[in-house]
Amino acid sequence: MKKTLTIVKYVVVCALLLIAGVLTYVKTMLPNVAEAPQIKVAMTPERIERGKYLAHNVMVCMDCHSARDWSKFAGPPKEGTLGMGGEVFDQSMGFPGKFVAPNITPFALKDWTDGEIFRAITTGVNKDGKALFPVMPHISYGKLDKTDIEAVVAYIRTLNPIENTPEQSSPDFPMNFIINTIPSEAQFTTIPADKNSAAYGQYLVTASACFDCHTKQEKGEFTGEPFAGGFEFKAPDGSVTTSANITPHSTGIGSWTEEQFVQRFKLYKELNYESPKVAPGEFQTPMPWVMYAGMSKEDLAAIYKFLRSLEPKKNEIVKFKSAKS
Repeated sequence: MKKTLTIVKYVVVCALLLIAGVLTYVKTMLPNVAEAPQIKVAMTPERIERGKYLAHNVMVCMDCHSARDWSKFAGPPKEGTLGMGGEVFDQSMGFPGKFVAPNITPFALKDWTDGEIFRAITTGVNKDGKALFPVMPHISYGKLDKTDIEAVVAYIRTLNPIENTPEQSSPDFPMNFIINTIPSEAQFTTIPADKNSAAYGQYLVTASACFDCHTKQEKGEFTGEPFAGGFEFKAPDGSVTTSANITPHSTGIGSWTEEQFVQRFKLYKELNYESPKVAPGEFQTPMPWVMYAGMSKEDLAAIYKFLRSLEPKKNEIVKFKSAKS
């Protein structure tokens, strides 16, 4: 009996040592990605303008890295806050920890090289080698054309420096270990030549990270059918907004025409449009309609073509549940 207990003790100790070794490796040796590239982005007017379009209307960097006015529909960025950071994604919203968007104005990035910013966007590793949680969809951004990433780098260099130092993100256990395994080398592509094609639409959908919000997630893990909606966004007042099914099923956009799809976005770009006030408990959405509305009609039409090429997935969505109901 004593011999058996001794063996069990040795097995337990060895197992604990193995687990400790693995955790130590994950915590200290990962993420394991290449050094930041030695690049200097040319600050041409054309590149800066392209970067502005991407950062505001496609990749919507300014959505998460600015202060959003949640008293208004779709939480438009507050004037004078572009790039200052501070937006919080935490446990109340279903995230495995508290993740805070950092300041990306020149105030915070003045000591970063262009290559370090480029690597953070495309691999999810910051200047200090720390892994970034993919609430910033670096996995998607790493599939874009290098020239588009360089354009974004050029644009954010032109932002007004804002003195703001948001708190550091703090993932919960075990995400504080798992997060180090997420960054990977970018798999860059080129922008499709045919701007009217579904392939170009797919490129834009990747840049916009539509998959991330329009696929059901639970604690950072994708659990639903791609693009079929179901991701729940929980508001502080207890209400829940659920992302829409955007596959070509009748429960999604199956009955939508291209014109209807494009106009759904352009509605928020009409002359004199202002986001209406939203009282607690009333329908609200994290979808940055006002920002996406700035996309060109041609780009929106290409996105529609790609979404129509997807396999239809049945998923009836209740888009909003008030805490009062």
